[in-house]
Amino acid sequence: MVVPSFAHTTAHVEQYEIEVGWGIEPPVVGIRNDLVLKIIERGEKEGTFTGITSAFKNVDATIMFGGVSKKIDINSDVKPGYYFSPIIPTKTGTYLVELKGDLRGTPIDIKIPVEDVEPTAVLDFPPTSGGGDTDIVALKNAISSLQQDVSKLSSGETKVSSDGGAAYDFAIFGLSIAGAAIILAIISLVKRK
Repeated sequence: MVVPSFAHTTAHVEQYEIEVGWGIEPPVVGIRNDLVLKIIERGEKEGTFTGITSAFKNVDATIMFGGVSKKIDINSDVKPGYYFSPIIPTKTGTYLVELKGDLRGTPIDIKIPVEDVEPTAVLDFPPTSGGGDTDIVALKNAISSLQQDVSKLSSGETKVSSDGGAAYDFAIFGLSIAGAAIILAIISLVKRK
């Protein structure tokens, strides 16, 4: 029997435990998901807890990514202490959930990271031969390599016999072709997006 592994993050605020994660894991860009929250208070016996109801009566929830934030509506689940908020993640990376307010008389002001959102490649089958991100990385590498070659030539690190002959002309012609190819690649990438 396979048991799913959830990468939820738990934070402690005095006697409360707040767990945040994704409803569907791994979270994937562009696919509807839910931020799920569990707010509990541990019982006296090991392994027992009480779900906190109406936790978001005086607590605001905000989702953050980079410098962008959005206040989110929190819906109650049928199980006491469980909550969710539907969301479609649009960027890969780490999202944070910020909770601010008053939880039954306890002030709360925390930011909790949730599992990184993945590109669709984690679900693609059969794998695509060339993705946009792969093309961009390859293009950046090619530009970087070309810049290194040019700086080596201009600094004198790489010796070129400049007798003004055919070898020099061929090198300049090759660099011109490479520059034109890079410009055409950038134009095709921009048109594809």
